[in-house]
Amino acid sequence: MFLDFYRLREQPFGVSPDPRYLYFNPGHREALASLFYGIETGRGFLALIAEPGMGKTSLLFQLLERLKGSIRSAFLFQTQCESRELLRYLMEALGIDSRENDLVQLHGRLNEFLLGEASAGHRVVIFIDEAQNLSDSALETVRLLSNFEASDRKLFQIVLSGQPELSRRLKNPRLAQLSQRIAVLTGLKRLTSSETSQYIHHRLEIAGYDGPEVFTSAAVALIADGSRGIPRNINNICFNAMSVACAMGSKKIGPNIVQEALNDLSLDCLVEKSRFVGPLTPRITASSRFSLGWLRDKVLANRTFQTAVLSALLGSLATYLGAHTGTGLVHSSPAATLVSESAVQPSSALPGTQGNASSYTNRAIGAARFYTYVVQPNDTLGNLCIWSLGRYDETALAELRKLNPDLINPDRIEVGQQIRLPMPPSN
Repeated sequence: MFLDFYRLREQPFGVSPDPRYLYFNPGHREALASLFYGIETGRGFLALIAEPGMGKTSLLFQLLERLKGSIRSAFLFQTQCESRELLRYLMEALGIDSRENDLVQLHGRLNEFLLGEASAGHRVVIFIDEAQNLSDSALETVRLLSNFEASDRKLFQIVLSGQPELSRRLKNPRLAQLSQRIAVLTGLKRLTSSETSQYIHHRLEIAGYDGPEVFTSAAVALIADGSRGIPRNINNICFNAMSVACAMGSKKIGPNIVQEALNDLSLDCLVEKSRFVGPLTPRITASSRFSLGWLRDKVLANRTFQTAVLSALLGSLATYLGAHTGTGLVHSSPAATLVSESAVQPSSALPGTQGNASSYTNRAIGAARFYTYVVQPNDTLGNLCIWSLGRYDETALAELRKLNPDLINPDRIEVGQQIRLPMPPSN
């Protein structure tokens, strides 16, 4: 959505574990070096343990890139399985026929394959991702795989990657034989505030961005705090913040926009909103949720923004009326007008005096109860009601009809049509 706006070649904050985007802070460098050295020296079992979203899979893909051409590898993602299934997944990943049901014959075929690879001078490395999901019996099978060895070396090595639950599992006395075989154990730490800034800059640069800093220092500090230094969280916050900024036409992202993105990602916020949604609530599709026009006006309807703009507008109006004895006229933006037309139209009974100008301004404040919204693609009257009033029922429709006497058919609104919406109450 914002690639052209920021002149990016590709999405900088995607969800796929692309090794090109891996940011090497000291912790990541140390983990990668430990795993690389462990494989190069044939240590057998290795383990990488870190919180969700820290980039474990990206790190393993980077390790594979560095080992490309020197090893025969298999990457297992299916870890919610039992022993026999795990063995079959492993054999299929290595290109070995696993249709045989007899476990002894399966082991025989795997051993034959490993001996052949060893004779050809090939090293075999098995990567098991999300290893914390393996059952105890499957973990015991993993341990037994270490028995495949020649007289002078292991026939293959295993890298277990998982969340902190894997560490707790390995402390279980029943898995002591497996934990004792892990020769290299490493992990990943959360990013600091300065590392978060470097992480964001790195990903934007890889995606092709060449310009001034997109995020202000205050915005980065808020991202670091809101993400708790977890790269996946940073990606989600930055993606949403850039989407909001693009909709607003802003190439500089400050803390207000980041806070808007954090609010959109808050599950607590969604739960709170669900309490006010009645049975008549229409389903808002993903396309309408992320429509540029819908998002732009959502930001414009932010209460903080409304208050600031309304105060500035009314202050300018008072100054204007106090300095002139003629009529005053305010030209509104075609996208959104934050005060009612009646609040700014000249009055025939308005004397051209300073005192009455203040009285007129007070009346303008009382009248500023709606703003004009331009209908965007995928908008419905239902989602506009929920957006501005927090509900969609007969009372809400009656309020909209009162503001829009020309709205004859509420089931049909046109793109580009101007509709008056109630101003949300201030907090």
